Amino acid sequence: MSFMFRTREIVAGDIGGTNARFCLAELDGEKIVSLSKAVKIKTEEHDSFVGAWAAFEAELGRKAPQEAAIAIAGPVHGDVLKLTNNPWVIRPAALKEELRLNTLRFVNDFAAVGHALSQLHPCDYQHLAGPQKDLPANGVITVLGPGTGLGVAHVLRRNGRAHVIEGEGGHAGFAPLDEFEDALLLRLRARHGRVSVERVVSGPAILEIYAAFAALQNIPPLYTKDTAVWQAGISGTDPLAAVAIQRFCLALGAVAGDYALIHGAEAVVIAGGIAPRLAALLPKTGFAQRFSAKGRFEAFLKNVPVKLIIHPDPGLLGAAVVATSTTG
Repeated sequence: MSFMFRTREIVAGDIGGTNARFCLAELDGEKIVSLSKAVKIKTEEHDSFVGAWAAFEAELGRKAPQEAAIAIAGPVHGDVLKLTNNPWVIRPAALKEELRLNTLRFVNDFAAVGHALSQLHPCDYQHLAGPQKDLPANGVITVLGPGTGLGVAHVLRRNGRAHVIEGEGGHAGFAPLDEFEDALLLRLRARHGRVSVERVVSGPAILEIYAAFAALQNIPPLYTKDTAVWQAGISGTDPLAAVAIQRFCLALGAVAGDYALIHGAEAVVIAGGIAPRLAALLPKTGFAQRFSAKGRFEAFLKNVPVKLIIHPDPGLLGAAVVATSTTG
């Protein structure tokens, strides 16, 4: 007996600390037929999810579909959802009623990236380290990446099924590996007390890394916004900003290796809003060396492939996957 599915249109969303992205996804049963071009909305320009949704509908020029699957940067359990690096508070039941939706589902943003792996193709990745081989059909894949915070999840593949396990690994404690990172830790501890990994490996963290280098050289920092450091460092117009970015890449490599060990990963995938900007730099900065420099487990990690997602919207793609019939 065969079953015929009718295609349906839903809203896929990906809400982070800086941007909210929405698109229309066309689904046919378990298949994602298409994603429309994403609409990017600055979260700071709206005081709530409802305001951002209204801006999306204005961009559409019509009412949005009555089904939505939304990835958010934070835990998705309970009656009240609080984003980690965004002041919005979401009450799913009330929001569903206010937006007059038939179906509204939420998923952690890096769990969404984990779900997206089933839809990505080899051309959607850039190889960064380890052997040149595909992601395992059976085994554990670590997924992490820097944006406004640091997202972490992992995927267990067994017998043709993928089980995505979300977490808040970005809030694990930061472990310095050399004298510069010792000094950076002291600076951050003086400000924050406990220092989590995402204080060092996230988009805003580059400003702290840059300021630490400026302090060591007894020169006043030129920048007050992290976006300015990223621009100056990636373009090469400021040598100190470029050094800060190189240091960021080293820290990202070390953290990625730590989570690969914690998860027992057979592959690692890097995603996040910042990582694609570093596609050309990561292979040149010592990222791979820091990833595998784990003492007695160095040989193990040298055999773990590390890939960077270059698909433009894995979070939206993963949210759409969550809306398919077999994904919980």
